[in-house]
Amino acid sequence: MLKQTVVPPLNNSDAIANLLDRMKGTLRFLADSGVSGLHCRPETVEIVKSWQRPLPPPDLEVPGAVASPPLDDEKQPAQPAADRKSRGAGGADLDAVRRDLGDCTRCPLSQTRTTIVFGEGNPRARLLFVGEGPGRDEDIQGRPFVGAAGQLLTKIIQAMGLTRRDVYIANIIKCRPPQNRNPRPEEIEACCPFLQRQIDAIAPEVICALGKFAAQTLLQTNQPITRLRGRFYEYKGIPLMPTFHPAFLLRNAESKRDTWNDIQQVMERLGLQRPS
Repeated sequence: MLKQTVVPPLNNSDAIANLLDRMKGTLRFLADSGVSGLHCRPETVEIVKSWQRPLPPPDLEVPGAVASPPLDDEKQPAQPAADRKSRGAGGADLDAVRRDLGDCTRCPLSQTRTTIVFGEGNPRARLLFVGEGPGRDEDIQGRPFVGAAGQLLTKIIQAMGLTRRDVYIANIIKCRPPQNRNPRPEEIEACCPFLQRQIDAIAPEVICALGKFAAQTLLQTNQPITRLRGRFYEYKGIPLMPTFHPAFLLRNAESKRDTWNDIQQVMERLGLQRPS
C-alpha cells in the first residue's frame, strides 16, 4: 500500500520542471513494477490543478533556408491595447535616421557589402529584436533575418502569438562582414549611434538581444551570453532580455528550451499569452 502524500504548492517553474522529471521517473518505475494506478487525496488533486506548468517549447525546427516573406505594407501591424501616445515618434523618426545613414561609408564594410540592412517591422513596436549583423541572404535582400536563422526567429515570433509586422528587427551593424566574420570594434562604434537612434524612435517596451555581440554591445559588458541570458537588464530604462542567437540554435538544438524560457519571460513582461 503506497503512502498518501500531500504535495505542497510550487511556484518556481524550474522547481516544477525538475519535480515533473522526477515524477515521470517514479511513475515509470511503478509501471514497470506492475502498479496500474494511484490514489490521490482530493486536496492533492486540487493543488496539482493549481500549478502553472511551464509551457513546452514550440516546434522550432527549420526544414530549409526559405526566405521570410516581405512585409505587406497594405496590412496594418497589430496595435497593442495600451496608449502609445507617450512613445517614440516611430516611422517619421526612423525615416530621418535612414536618411542620415545614407549610403554609409563610415567603416570599411561599405567596400564589401551589397546592401545596407537598416531594419524592418512596426515603427511603434512594443518588442524590438536586435541581432549581430547581416549574413549573405540579408546582404542580398537588404532585410534582416531572412535566411535559416531568420526562419527560426520567425517561428519564435509566431510562437509568441505575433508576426514580424508586430515587432521590429534590427542589428548592431548594418553591413555584412566578409565571410560572416565577427564585427570589429570600429565597425560597431561607427554603426551603433544609428541603432541607438532607432531604439529612441521606436521606444519599445522590451528589447530582446539575440546573441553575444548584441547583448555585450547594448549592455557594455564582456560577460558571455551563457551568463547573461535568462534575466532582465536595462538599456536606457528599457527592460532587455539577452538570449541565444537563432544561428547558434541551429547548431545547438539543446539550447532551444533555454531560449524559449527567456522568450516566455519577455511574453510575461508584455502581458502576452501563448496561442493555444
